[in-house]
Amino acid sequence: MNEFLLIFRRDFSAKENQPSPRQLQNSIKHWQDWLGGIAAQKKLARPLQRWDGQGKVVKKGKVVTDGPYVEIKESIGGMIFIWAADYEEAAEIAKGCPVLELGGNVEIRMAETPATSE
Repeated sequence: MNEFLLIFRRDFSAKENQPSPRQLQNSIKHWQDWLGGIAAQKKLARPLQRWDGQGKVVKKGKVVTDGPYVEIKESIGGMIFIWAADYEEAAEIAKGCPVLELGGNVEIRMAETPATSE
């Protein structure tokens, strides 16, 4: 099994793209069910990590700036690590992600295999 990072993003740039409070409340159960299903299959490598809006960006010239930035169109809403055989299986798991119902998307990246000491 490989470890994959699923990054949940949504468009925060326009008010008309925002889900209503009721839609957000209704999505909580779907998130719980989706994550519970992944965990029940023993494919949840690390639990949901909610992005707290804090961070740093290192730019050319070794300049460090604070984030987030209001000028970005999409923002990360959370992420999890899962176990899957390959990208195809990871994509099948991601297809059930509730962020898709809220107009968001899921980015999938394979995690690096940690080096082992000999």
